[in-house]
Amino acid sequence: MPREVAISGFTADEIVALSDADLAELVFCDEPVLFRIGSAEVLGEFRLTPDAVVLELATIDGGGEGVLTALSSLARRYAQSRGLPQVEWVVHAVNCAQPNLKLRRVLKRRGFVVEPVAGVPVYHRIDVVAPRSR
Repeated sequence: MPREVAISGFTADEIVALSDADLAELVFCDEPVLFRIGSAEVLGEFRLTPDAVVLELATIDGGGEGVLTALSSLARRYAQSRGLPQVEWVVHAVNCAQPNLKLRRVLKRRGFVVEPVAGVPVYHRIDVVAPRSR
């Protein structure tokens, strides 16, 4: 059984099970959120649109326990549980003062492309989420 990486002390199951009100206060709060995934510290902002969960990541410091994999799995589960058809990724790793070359390789391998979002070049990708089977 794969090891589950905690996100600021919460398991993915616990996060998906939070009420919409709790998630609005803790995660979808219209401001950057600093959190830990394993030993990595991540700064990001998360939004909901009518069609997507949007993950906008500013920094990922340290770690290596699969930050993108853990966030991807959680975002897909959340989108699916709420009937949202997409997960949109916006990763600000294009013009970093101290670029993480490993992160850039991982992003490219996972199909992220560099393109402008709101006029800023970012690594961008939209994942289509399969509807939850009944």
